[in-house]
Amino acid sequence: MFNTNEYFDGKVKSISFENSEGPATIGVMAPGEYKFGTSKKEYMTVTSGKMTVKLPGNENWEEVEAGNTFEVEADSSFLVKVEDEISYLCLYR
Repeated sequence: MFNTNEYFDGKVKSISFENSEGPATIGVMAPGEYKFGTSKKEYMTVTSGKMTVKLPGNENWEEVEAGNTFEVEADSSFLVKVEDEISYLCLYR
């Protein structure tokens, strides 16, 4: 069944699910700056809009537009900046 999640005073919301590919979440983010931690390796795909991310070990921010995916290793954290509402799909491995 689905579980709903809410973070950062409701500015980030997601629905978690699991299928034959493994656990995943699909969600939305309101404009803001966020720091996320990982417990498993994550593959995040922006499905609409764009975000700017600062990944572990990188000194530069990079823009990720709809249709593009980035990876974050387990047991790390990454920063996200969002200027307009966006949606995403995150796969956990």
